[in-house]
Amino acid sequence: MSETSSDDGDVTDDDDGADSGAEETGSEGTTEVVPIGVKLGSTRTVIVYPSPDGEGTEVVRTLTCLATYEDVLTGETKLLYGEEAATEYPDTVEFMLRSGLPEDEDSAESAATFFNELLKSNDVPEQSAVVYAIPTIDNEAGLANLEAVVEGSSIGQELVRSYPESLCGALPAFQNGLGAIDDIFITVNMGSTNLEVCAYRRGEQLVPLSTGSITGNEVDRRVANYVEEETQGRVNIDLTTAREYKEEHADFESFEPFTDVIQQPGGGSHEFTIEDSVMDACDEYVDEVVDEVANEFLPELANSYMKVYQLALDKPIVLTGGMACLPGIVGEVEARLSEELQRDVDVIRSERPDLAAAEGAHEIAGHLAANL
Repeated sequence: MSETSSDDGDVTDDDDGADSGAEETGSEGTTEVVPIGVKLGSTRTVIVYPSPDGEGTEVVRTLTCLATYEDVLTGETKLLYGEEAATEYPDTVEFMLRSGLPEDEDSAESAATFFNELLKSNDVPEQSAVVYAIPTIDNEAGLANLEAVVEGSSIGQELVRSYPESLCGALPAFQNGLGAIDDIFITVNMGSTNLEVCAYRRGEQLVPLSTGSITGNEVDRRVANYVEEETQGRVNIDLTTAREYKEEHADFESFEPFTDVIQQPGGGSHEFTIEDSVMDACDEYVDEVVDEVANEFLPELANSYMKVYQLALDKPIVLTGGMACLPGIVGEVEARLSEELQRDVDVIRSERPDLAAAEGAHEIAGHLAANL
């Protein structure tokens, strides 16, 4: 997989080995429906669609944020989104989906502006069938706002459907891809704003569990606090820096202490080394995930659907979401969950868990587009 940066600071991935699912034009010159998978996430948004040349897929991945500024020459208000917005305007940038969904009219309007700018900048095909991944959250108003954002955009002129994020994110982890919908399995979606655990039986959600207390964002907060403690109060980092530390350095297999430098308010700089803060926060996170799965979700599944419980634990448990990207986390969850349950369990993830929800949505969209 090769990565190329576009002019607006977003990242486009070209996967030459993927099946495009649909051509842009048919043999008779008529425009065919393009399948598109979308994940509008609290931290990042991912869009997957076929490459224009019919070879592989285009993957657009960017931070879900928006900033405005005034053009000094014309006085007009202009927009920036994604990495550019977060880097250049860290004091005013808006992450409008911090809770996982657009909660009110203002955040829904900002999300729509962000999404439309993203689509326009990347020339995402309008004549398309769109499947977007949604979190398992009991928030009808927020889900309705998200639906309005996607359905009100330029894409999805032929079809727009939503499917659970944990289902979409699990599909790329299985060799049979879309065929996994006809099976029984458990997914653990390790997101920025929620931990979601769910069993699936032929695509049907069973006893979905969602909690906002075990999240990637909480890990970021702990990293920031632990850095302050580890440096005896000499270093205070913001949550964005904490997230970068986690994403760049956390490794359950071969973590190495790292050094950073901050500028002192009165001038000069201070160099410091982090040895424990990042991995302490990540270790606690894995323990909490395992406890939630073993002692909250699985007993409820067993009480409600004993046979499904038995069948599901004979199959691999799928990790999805941003936290599932950390090197070695699959082995850690597998070992700790096996110990907690006193039985062997298998844990898997896709090659890119952070892209998996949009990739799975794209697979579903391809199936739906082919049957329009």
